Amino acid sequence: MPELPEVETARRGIAPYCEGLALASFVVRNGALRWPVEPSLPNWLKGQELKAVTRRSKYLLLRFDTGTLLVHLGMSGSLRVVEVNAPIGKHDHIDMVFGENVLRYNDPRRFGAFVWHEGDDVASHDLLRHLGPEPLEESFSADYLYEKAKRRTVPVKSFIMDAKVVVGVGNIYANEALFKAGLHPLKPADKLTRPKAQRLVEEIKTVLAKAIKQGGTTLRDFVGGDGKPGYFAQQLNVYGRGEQPCVVCFKPLTEKRLQNRTTVFCTQCQK
Repeated sequence: MPELPEVETARRGIAPYCEGLALASFVVRNGALRWPVEPSLPNWLKGQELKAVTRRSKYLLLRFDTGTLLVHLGMSGSLRVVEVNAPIGKHDHIDMVFGENVLRYNDPRRFGAFVWHEGDDVASHDLLRHLGPEPLEESFSADYLYEKAKRRTVPVKSFIMDAKVVVGVGNIYANEALFKAGLHPLKPADKLTRPKAQRLVEEIKTVLAKAIKQGGTTLRDFVGGDGKPGYFAQQLNVYGRGEQPCVVCFKPLTEKRLQNRTTVFCTQCQK
């Protein structure tokens, strides 16, 4: 599933080709996504100017004159810039035409979503209003995380992957940040000391920032808005490396399932 760095990479990739332009047409070939695309949406959006492309958590927010289109890439979706006459693929479900360029949504599994929110207050939408702070903003701090962790006995990995605590720390980056912070993923969240919370916040920010700079992590399906893969996979220390030597102590890495997600860690370096 595309995580925060992949979604941010997509945002940066598509924004220069559509911001400030009027939507010439909105073509829906298959609207049977996670939630059915509203049939009236193409007529409603046609001719409206796309004011900005922003992001909240893993949602792309396409801000038009009268409201915001929330786009989620699901498990295997991508939103790419192609030319108007580009051949249409089997899983190319939606086209948004802006001048000579098309934002094309491809999604083999159709778990993505295009949801319309009318008006300016998109933060109040049901999909967004319960979300925690963005991990790269100042509001996500050591003091904040330490206070949130009190009386939370869930594993710290599950804790930082909870979008109500902080958004966008998906499975890949949770594994990597915990390794860099020297924290065992099964450690109860309420056992975090303030210094450990500080280190964890720093590593989450560092890992995500590096991943964005590298264009995200391509493990299977992800490509950015320009159709290129992400290269952060080449810098992974633990994720996908179960039973391989730790890059620090060379002890074989342990791989377990936690809440049905792959969890890889070093029993010697992470306590």
